Amino acid sequence: MNSRLKGKTIVITGASGGIGEQMAIKVAKSGGNLALIARRVHLLEALKEKLGTVYKCKVEIYPLNVTDYDQIPGTFQQILNDFGTIHALINNAGYGIFQEAHETSFQDVKGMMDVNVLGLMACTGEVLPIMREQGFGHVINIASQAGKFASPKSSAYSASKHAVLGYTNSLRMEAKRYGVYVTAVNPGPIATDFFTIADESGTYTKNVEKFMLDPRKVAEEVVRALLTNKREINLPRWMNAGSRIYQLFPSFVEKVGNSFFFKK
Repeated sequence: MNSRLKGKTIVITGASGGIGEQMAIKVAKSGGNLALIARRVHLLEALKEKLGTVYKCKVEIYPLNVTDYDQIPGTFQQILNDFGTIHALINNAGYGIFQEAHETSFQDVKGMMDVNVLGLMACTGEVLPIMREQGFGHVINIASQAGKFASPKSSAYSASKHAVLGYTNSLRMEAKRYGVYVTAVNPGPIATDFFTIADESGTYTKNVEKFMLDPRKVAEEVVRALLTNKREINLPRWMNAGSRIYQLFPSFVEKVGNSFFFKK
């Protein structure tokens, strides 16, 4: 529970499943109101009915693919019309494909960049003027440990998450001047349907199954941090320690961990 959220409006992209859905549930439990964005309308409708019935909070759904950039301004204007303001945006929409660089089609590279980076930036661009004018707000970007620690078979995905972290870190310094918090969330592998696309063979999922994060616990960490000045959330902690070591001693880690990295 996060008492700060009572009556606040939280926008979540990629809200129809995985940690997006779990974050929506936890915001509703805390008394927050929800603007839910995703492509899968039937799942959004089911989630809206569940949350509205159980928690009696205000929930509105907005079917949108975040790569439909020309539709994003109208969607956020509709959210403003429906709720009056926006207190927080959680940029959760994203996907990955785990393939070696020479196997990854340019279409797939572009797709990951369009959703993971440009869609995130476009949505953020719509809320920043609102938050700046009101003098408060919170943008949370779901990045990845892959943005801090590159590994084989995720070159394009890792590049997209590096971009998210670069954007987030710059934005944090800019937004601080007008009272807006910016948080990066860097989880390791999470037990969601992300891997039905990312890992079609199932090899990676099988190899790291025992290390996978529970989406409910990730969502709990994120919702707990809402409307607080939290710089980063890194999960699991041991993996983030590995990322720090990698930043200090990249050659050593690449040499020693090479065989493990190819378990994808």
